[in-house]
Amino acid sequence: MISTTLNLALIGDYNPEVTAHQAIPVALQQAGDSLGLTVHLHWLDTDTRPSLHGFDGFWCVPASPYRDLDGALRAIRFAREQRRPFLGTCAGFQHALLEYARNVLGWADAEHGELAPDAKRAVIAPLSCALVEAVDSVRLVPYTRIAEAYGSLDLHEGYRCRYGANPEFLHALLDADLIPSGHDSNGDLRAVELLDHPFFIATLFQPERAALKGITPPLAVALLKACRAVSA
Repeated sequence: MISTTLNLALIGDYNPEVTAHQAIPVALQQAGDSLGLTVHLHWLDTDTRPSLHGFDGFWCVPASPYRDLDGALRAIRFAREQRRPFLGTCAGFQHALLEYARNVLGWADAEHGELAPDAKRAVIAPLSCALVEAVDSVRLVPYTRIAEAYGSLDLHEGYRCRYGANPEFLHALLDADLIPSGHDSNGDLRAVELLDHPFFIATLFQPERAALKGITPPLAVALLKACRAVSA
């Protein structure tokens, strides 16, 4: 029997003043209602170490630096290795790349430029132009999971971030199972996903913001569909 109740973990340190933290529960409620699902949300503070096995899926949320980098990476790694559906937005995109660099590529010295600006292997670096309360077009790669979720290749999405993938390391990062799935109007990387995983998508933009305008984000629906399929 397919379960109609899902338990989702939100990886990040809750702050009621952060727009994305206001929007994500609304987005998941809207998505759950559209699918006839009851969704129970659990905030995973990064400086705690709860058991992760009871969650059907994970969303790594915006607003970094997190209180504990290792705590965030631990949860992302669990979702990747245990093949649990995962969505990362904004800071979640950044930390998904960092986790992959450290634990798949074996780059023990990989760092986030916000925390270690002088690191030789800062896979996350300042954007050439900060995207704070900005909206830009995104072109998705055909036949990817994110393109399937949206049902379109051309999007307009909002941002609130100052850091993204360091172009210096992109070729090596995207040389295997981690693939580019979306770029902005300048051709800069804005979305990635993992091959050979039920659902592992990360975006630098914040699709959850649409929920505050009464629009159900397609990626929230896609995440819940993946969680339902995996938990069946």
